[in-house]
Amino acid sequence: MQRYIDKFINYMKVERNASVHTVTNYLKDLSVFKEFLGDKEIESIDHLALRRFLAELRAKNYAKRTVARKLASLRSFFRFMFREGHIKKNPITAVLTPKLDKKLPVFLDIAKINRLLSVPSDKDSAGLRDRALLETLYSTGIRVSELVGLDMDDIDFISGVVKVLGKGSKERIVPIGEPALSAIRKSIDARCADKVKDKDAVFLNKSGGRLTDRSVRRVLDKHIKTCCIAEKISPHSLRHSFATHLLDRGADLRSVQELLGHMNLSTTQIYTHVTMDRLKTVYDKAHPRA
Repeated sequence: MQRYIDKFINYMKVERNASVHTVTNYLKDLSVFKEFLGDKEIESIDHLALRRFLAELRAKNYAKRTVARKLASLRSFFRFMFREGHIKKNPITAVLTPKLDKKLPVFLDIAKINRLLSVPSDKDSAGLRDRALLETLYSTGIRVSELVGLDMDDIDFISGVVKVLGKGSKERIVPIGEPALSAIRKSIDARCADKVKDKDAVFLNKSGGRLTDRSVRRVLDKHIKTCCIAEKISPHSLRHSFATHLLDRGADLRSVQELLGHMNLSTTQIYTHVTMDRLKTVYDKAHPRA
């Protein structure tokens, strides 16, 4: 089993150019499945064995989304195994994916976004950096991993665009607003040149190295508490807010898909929920006795 897992992981890395995060998750999921199989040969696995595996996951109180993700990993793995001729029949085609509860993404309204963006101090370099990274997250809708990976050369201050390295090492160009560009300029100007270790990185930690995903989360948590926002917010919530506000103001779904870097339009459709303000506006315009 391990030999086949190694072949599949190598295929994902080399041929599919999958992200490190995706490869890590596949490896974890397949390792759990290998442990479940024990000494059983992969050629003898049928749909009943797969259902027993899913039942064991549910018995261990795994969340529905976690079970669905592990099943998706197995689907990709067995599809690869069948295509490469390592198995004669794909057993997972007879296994259904569990139905998931649809959750609306958590986002902030525009008033709360403005409150959050105004919290970081403009009196010191740390505050200027915090404001710049929050402005950039909301202005571009990029992921945290994409934010911390930004280099100086990736930002075109004249054209107002940013080059982003997204999932699967895919590059895309996204617009960035003037408030975010201005905040980035001020943050860079406030740096102590003697402390800078990574001269390419746009966002630095207090030691002068590149900022990490976890540090961005800590920065956001600190400022969320300061402005007393009750919602449970993560950096990804600013991406949700970005997409929701664009759609609420008339942007088409296809354009938002491009900006977010989604491969499939179905992924972007989660943002087609409407806010109450938009519902009221539509109601007032459309209903004859509104």
